[in-house]
Amino acid sequence: MAKFILLDTETTGTDPEDRICQLAFIALEGKESTVYNDYCKAPLDIKYGAMAIHHITNEMIADAPLYWDCEAAIALDSYNEEENILIIQNAPFDLGMLKKEGFEWNGKVIDTLRVIKHLEPDLDSHALQYLRYAKDFYLEEGAICKAMDLILQPHDALSDVVVLKQLMSYLVKKVDRNIDELVQLTKKPILYKKMRFGKHKDEPLEEVAKTDPGYLNRALKNMDNLDDDLRYSLNFYLGN
Repeated sequence: MAKFILLDTETTGTDPEDRICQLAFIALEGKESTVYNDYCKAPLDIKYGAMAIHHITNEMIADAPLYWDCEAAIALDSYNEEENILIIQNAPFDLGMLKKEGFEWNGKVIDTLRVIKHLEPDLDSHALQYLRYAKDFYLEEGAICKAMDLILQPHDALSDVVVLKQLMSYLVKKVDRNIDELVQLTKKPILYKKMRFGKHKDEPLEEVAKTDPGYLNRALKNMDNLDDDLRYSLNFYLGN
């Protein structure tokens, strides 16, 4: 039976040199669940901007083990099999951070951020904490923590994993329990409906493609930092 790994990390920052300072995940196998949650001593200090988000300080990880000495890291490696499914909100970020520690996932991936963008593109935000309130997940957290004997620290990795667990349940219901569809939506390009930058920001992309196609074509030609989904969307509406 495939195991589902709902995972989140907290890091010293978001720059290329930054590293993991907390790893948390819940492993689900049928009705059984196992929780892993460890601080890791990173090879550089936590930046103040990161502290302001997750509230993990350098003092809190000063005596923590290095990543590969953490129980959570060792356990994650034991789950790294092709039949298992890793579930992450904004998977490229966490997978990139894990890669810096020498870990690469061998199984399938469900990126809940990409899936919710596909299924509900008109939401004001698709961020995890926005969804926590917009979908009333916060009302269920007390019962979940009691059932799993968890004590959460707001905004740290384990707290986010609990929200992620609720989001995953929500998405599974949206697709009639078709897990393969969630895997495929993770891989599928996202078609944006509105322009995301410049003088036409927030205008319908379909209209911009009709009224000012030259602007979109210049963006495609000259902007190297367009993400893959936006590039796909511009080409789609331009008929390229």
